[in-house]
Amino acid sequence: MTARLPVFPLTTVLFPGLVLPLHIFEERYRALVRHLMGLPDGSPREFGVVAIRAGWEVAPGAGRAVPGGGEVTLHEVGCTAELRQVTELADGGYDIVTVGRRRFRIADVDPRSAPYLTAEVEWLPESAGADEGADLLAARVISVFRQYLSLIRPDPEEISEQLPEDPTVLSHLVAATAALTVDDRQRLLAIGDTAARLRAELRLLNRETALLRQVRAVPVPLSELAGPPPAPN
Repeated sequence: MTARLPVFPLTTVLFPGLVLPLHIFEERYRALVRHLMGLPDGSPREFGVVAIRAGWEVAPGAGRAVPGGGEVTLHEVGCTAELRQVTELADGGYDIVTVGRRRFRIADVDPRSAPYLTAEVEWLPESAGADEGADLLAARVISVFRQYLSLIRPDPEEISEQLPEDPTVLSHLVAATAALTVDDRQRLLAIGDTAARLRAELRLLNRETALLRQVRAVPVPLSELAGPPPAPN
């Protein structure tokens, strides 16, 4: 099943269920917010968030430019953002709060029919039903994620106590919360099977935890290692 969506290019990756606040200041995206607010009651007020692969603006394909932007590319898989709250600002901009809803794959991008990009998208299904393998992996991911949080957060219990039990929800939360690169997050978003996503996260968390423990084992402050050598007497 396909649909046409407004598309908002960002330098981040949105996951289903995660909150994404945005400050809207460009006129084309102000037009997008006005379009969504003008939809009939009951219509889904959502747009596609797609991470930028390269450049400062999204383009429909490698080497092609969007009017007003540079030559850039975008990732193929994105997530819709559902508009939940809109605050209109004195300068005509908006502060909005959105929540990730569903994943999609871009089939075609149209940069000309609206002030903002639109795209023909294919919806990507999520894992459904009980999965004993995913449940077992979720327990392992929670354990390693708590270790990881203890190395990067002053109060890791504040987050780890609130970790969801549902494996799919957990997989999206870990992907969005861990300090991963955009490429790592994008790869996780593109994985359609919850167990496979959790397995990939387990590898990433083990990697990041090992690196953090190595950093903590350094006997001198990192600021000293990064600074210039002391001047000779």
